[in-house]
Amino acid sequence: MPIYHFLRQLQVCGRHQAPSTTKTLHSQIIKLGLHQCGPLPNTLVDVYGKCGLFQHAHYLFEVMPHRDHVSWASILTAFNKANFPNITLSIFPTMFSIDRLQPDHFVFATLVKACVALGATTQGKQVHARFVLSPFCDDDVVKSSLVDMYAKFGLPENARAVFDSIKLKNTVSWTAMLSGYARSGRKNEAMEMFKSAPVRNLFAWTALISGFVQRGNGIDAFYMFIEMRREGIDIVDPFVLSSIVGACANIAVLELGKQIHGLVIALGYESCLFISNALVDMYAKCSDIMAAKHIFGTMKRKDVVSWTSIIVGAAQHGQAEEALMLYDEMVSAGVKPNEVTFIGLIYACSHVGLVSRGCKLFKSMTEDYGISPSLQHYTCLLDLLGRSGHFDEAENLIKEMPYKPDEPTWAALLSACKHHGNTQMAIRYADHLMSIKLEYPSTYILLSNVYAKAAMWEQVSKVRKLMGEMEVKKEPGHSCIDIGKESQLFYAGETSHPLKKKMFNLLKELEEEMRRRGYVPDTSCVLHDMEQQEKERQLFWHSERLAVAYGLLKSVPGTAIRIVKNLRVCGDCHAVLKLISGIVKREIVVRDANRYHHFKDGKCSCNDFW
Repeated sequence: MPIYHFLRQLQVCGRHQAPSTTKTLHSQIIKLGLHQCGPLPNTLVDVYGKCGLFQHAHYLFEVMPHRDHVSWASILTAFNKANFPNITLSIFPTMFSIDRLQPDHFVFATLVKACVALGATTQGKQVHARFVLSPFCDDDVVKSSLVDMYAKFGLPENARAVFDSIKLKNTVSWTAMLSGYARSGRKNEAMEMFKSAPVRNLFAWTALISGFVQRGNGIDAFYMFIEMRREGIDIVDPFVLSSIVGACANIAVLELGKQIHGLVIALGYESCLFISNALVDMYAKCSDIMAAKHIFGTMKRKDVVSWTSIIVGAAQHGQAEEALMLYDEMVSAGVKPNEVTFIGLIYACSHVGLVSRGCKLFKSMTEDYGISPSLQHYTCLLDLLGRSGHFDEAENLIKEMPYKPDEPTWAALLSACKHHGNTQMAIRYADHLMSIKLEYPSTYILLSNVYAKAAMWEQVSKVRKLMGEMEVKKEPGHSCIDIGKESQLFYAGETSHPLKKKMFNLLKELEEEMRRRGYVPDTSCVLHDMEQQEKERQLFWHSERLAVAYGLLKSVPGTAIRIVKNLRVCGDCHAVLKLISGIVKREIVVRDANRYHHFKDGKCSCNDFW
């Protein structure tokens, strides 16, 4: 009778995740000498895992005199839950090498989840092969897990093959396949499958919408979200809201983001942690860093994602000191930073020249938190050293780091050399960049400027030729501005807008005032062979200038003008926007391909280094 009493109590502890009560019950079980009786050992391993005490679960598992399939399923699940899927896969071989057991359907499902968490495609295929050869090869639950795995690996054909083999398809398998098509960019297949789904409930809609968002198809995600609302689907689970908030962040549509925020409040999900995290990220990416700070400040509970979102947001908006102060608060609150946190912190240091602090943070990442630096971390550190003129240290780091520098890494160093006037080193880096296949138009422009400054006209001509060859691949420059519920998109050189004449006259008036204040057009970013006057005319019609002119004509006086540009702001437009902000006494916020620029009173938050 006591055994069943303890089993019932432990099951309650597992459901409610009560570690303290579990420990008390365990001690009572030991005192009564029942710790090896019947199902109690396996139940204790399972409950300790559910309570997050994976070390206790592992110890019990190790001292068990007899381990069965339930024991293994429990411990592997515990490691997955504790976010140690690598341990799940590493200890699995001992299941048959020591305990002489073959995996059952529960163990296979756990292994598949571990592979998904690690993004381990090869191991996932190996688990699948072993499953196919096992007596459990017809288990539809494991097959549904495999569909989900292949969908998340970006292998929709593999996912579909497993999906078609499932005899009784459930909601899990349908939503996994839907998500797989959507996140792989297979919109037509995703829509066809969605229309043929036996049940189009919230989870099916969520799979489709979140898949589109993850693929970067924010517009399609919004259309589907609006359609879902029209069909009256009750949002009983808030995950779809976090996905659509993420879509707002990706396409930087602030007004739409505010409307979704209002819906979140109306539905009572504003206190949901992952929704609040998504809102902080959305407002930061939509250039309203003050709103992001407000949301963050009102959050009752904050995790590493909360802190990282606001730290990265502050850093990207040029508020480096505040980002570092937030990090100190994060550590004091006992929250452990992650890889993304340190990218934001080192990025912040690079924009205010805090070399010593940045290097200490890079060192702390490995020594204090056991995080192995990625290429992106090294690029941020190299950017920090380069911006501050520490070129010898930067070169030593390139030689020592375990990664081969990529185009953004070399471009960051080249930009730093140009900024500091280190022509000799700049030419060396430029020559190296010329020897690799380049992807970004901004790198070609940077190369041309460096060679031109060194009067190496033959190299300038070569860069221009290469630029001409890749012109067909270059994405046309465009800028988007939202005013209320109205959104306007401007392309460079656009001449068909109804307000063209008014915009032209306003820009001419502003240019005359700018020239009185000492403005001289910087045509170095125009790589085409043409007369100086024609180069200046091209600069005049850059998309961000058109968007600013439209904003000044249409927006409420005194309000900030917010613009999203798909490419990096050129040097001349950067100078122009600074001057315009001082002339019209308006804040102009531009999110370009690299960062955020807050132009105010003739200055920019990036300190003219971006």
